[in-house]
Amino acid sequence: MAATASAGTEPTFMALLLSRRAVLVALIVFVLIVGLCLFAPFVTSADPMKMSVRARLTPPGADFLFGADAFGRDAFARLLYAGQVSLSIGIGVAALASVIGIAIGLVAGFFRRLDAPMSRLVDAMMAFPDILLAIALVSILGGSIVNVVLALSIVYAPRIARIVRASTLVIRELPYVEAARALGSSTLTIMFTHVLRNILSPIIVQATFIFAYAMLAEAGLSFLGVGIDPSTPSWGTMINEGRQYLDQAAFLIVFPGMAISVSVLSLQMIGDGLRDALDPRLAKDL
Repeated sequence: MAATASAGTEPTFMALLLSRRAVLVALIVFVLIVGLCLFAPFVTSADPMKMSVRARLTPPGADFLFGADAFGRDAFARLLYAGQVSLSIGIGVAALASVIGIAIGLVAGFFRRLDAPMSRLVDAMMAFPDILLAIALVSILGGSIVNVVLALSIVYAPRIARIVRASTLVIRELPYVEAARALGSSTLTIMFTHVLRNILSPIIVQATFIFAYAMLAEAGLSFLGVGIDPSTPSWGTMINEGRQYLDQAAFLIVFPGMAISVSVLSLQMIGDGLRDALDPRLAKDL
């Protein structure tokens, strides 16, 4: 049941966030997916790396809930452990891209002399399609989890940087920032205490979307064979491994594909809910 605020009182953040049933369902689904992946050893006792020639391409059933892959490995166990990798990459990219984007955006928005060159750099990076730039960076850095996170963070950091820069340009001219300067506050104090604290809402919302984009991008890179090491299971590598058996065992790509789709859709809906709850103008309409 959607949360509602009592008459005559200001609705809380959680009440606003959960006032839409779709957001509540998305949050429950995503938390369930994260919980299953994090507690995979307690959910299934199967070894995701154990091979069995006799179980090769076994369809879903009592012995193998989601079937077995071409090496006879339990697809359900691999899906859960692969989810740990995919989710880790997603949250790692969201965090690192936010840090890079905040740094670039604050500097570009606060220091007029650096605004033009840094803005042109951000525009140039955003001119390239995300997946092509990611492929180029991963090819240069090498295919590992750390390098994939770094490459995708560089790809998505300009999204955060543009939001931070635009907000900083407005906030730096406000009276309370001028008052802080007059009282002798340092530039760093003003940037992080008076500016950054007031633009966290759009950053959080955008980071949620980047979380979803990063999971999709990692799956795309792994599918193309330029992502993480194929020996490390992720939802993308599972789809890449299963595509050659599409005619015989379509379930090998159906389940990881559903996991990616449901996770990304849930994150997008949660991001929409966060945007509505954190934006005062939208919150009044809820």
